[in-house]
Amino acid sequence: MVTAHRQEPVRFRPRFGRRDSLRGHPIVGGVCAYVLVAEDDERQAEVLRRYLEADGHQATVVHDGRSALDQVRRRQPELVVLDVMMPRLDGLDVCRILRTESDVLVLMLTARSAEDDLLLGLELGADDYLTKPYSPRELMARVRTLLRRAQRSPGPTAVRRVGRLGVDPGRHEVTAGGERIDCTPGEFAILAAMAELPDRVFTRGQLLEHTSGLDRESTERTIDVHVMNLRRKIEADPRRPVQLLTVYGIGYKLTAGTS
Repeated sequence: MVTAHRQEPVRFRPRFGRRDSLRGHPIVGGVCAYVLVAEDDERQAEVLRRYLEADGHQATVVHDGRSALDQVRRRQPELVVLDVMMPRLDGLDVCRILRTESDVLVLMLTARSAEDDLLLGLELGADDYLTKPYSPRELMARVRTLLRRAQRSPGPTAVRRVGRLGVDPGRHEVTAGGERIDCTPGEFAILAAMAELPDRVFTRGQLLEHTSGLDRESTERTIDVHVMNLRRKIEADPRRPVQLLTVYGIGYKLTAGTS
C-alpha cells in the first residue's frame, strides 16, 4: 500500500521545447520509448522498471516529485508513470508543472479511494490513470496503448473545420477562432474523432476507443473530464457550450455552433 506524504511548494522553471513525436529511441517490434517511473514505493518501482525493460523500453526510476521534474527536464522522456503520493512534491503538483512545460504523456497512479485526486489529475492534463492495487501487466497494456497512440503520424491530411474550430491531424494542432489551443494527447484524440464526423453523437465508449482503448467501466469518467477541459479551452462560455454538446443519456457531439 502507498503511504501518504505531504508536498511542499516549488517555483516554476523555464519551459522546455514541445515534443511533437516519439524520438531518440529505436522502435523494434513495436513502440520502444524512454519511460520515467516516479513512485515512492521502491519495491513497486523496481517491479515496474523490470516490466518496462522486459518490454523493450528504457526506464529510469525516481522516488520523489522534485527528482521527477529534474529528470523530465533533463532527459525528456516519452512517458511519465506518476504516483500521486510522493515526498517533496506530490504527483498532482508535478503534473500541473509539467503541463506548463511539456506535452509528455502522463499516466497517473492513484489510491482506489482517492477519487478527488483522480479527477484533479485528469483536469490537470494527465492522459490516463490506474488505481491501486493494480497488475503490472495491466499497467504495461496501458503504457503500450498510450505510446502507440502518440506514435501515430498521419500523412498529409486536410484541416478539419467545424465552425470556429480547426483540427489538423498532420500537425497535431487545434485552433479556435484562429488562435492555437494547447491540448493533451487525449483531448486532441477526442476532438479529431469528433471533427471527422460533425454532428454525429459519440458514446463515451466510442470516444475511449479513440483515446486509450482501455476498459470502459473503469475509465469512462475520463471522457467527461476531457470534455470539461476542452470546453474551457474552446467555448466562449464553458457552462453554456455551443459546439461541444452533451446528448443526455448517450454521449457527446461536436457541432458548428454559432458564428
